[in-house]
Amino acid sequence: MLVRVVKLSFKPEDIETFLANFETNKDKIRNFEGCEHLELWQDEYKSNQFFTYSHWVSEDALNNYRQSELFKNVWSKTKPLFNAKPEAWSVRQKAILD
Repeated sequence: MLVRVVKLSFKPEDIETFLANFETNKDKIRNFEGCEHLELWQDEYKSNQFFTYSHWVSEDALNNYRQSELFKNVWSKTKPLFNAKPEAWSVRQKAILD
């Protein structure tokens, strides 16, 4: 499993637009072949910063999503709202600590 974390920073006046677009598309993303989990997090202290946290069965599955019409549609509406370049990490779990 591949975990993808993406940091998104928005112009404060565009947060509601982003949230509406995410709400419209979250189930489509969650149901995209290869996506096993999707969450949206908001920074506790910088309310214009968000993080998507998703699980993918493989890097190929993630890349298929990133090349899909769904991604292109979501990204085309999200990209103009940024006030900083997004950052992304693909990570794999190495240990579980109890």
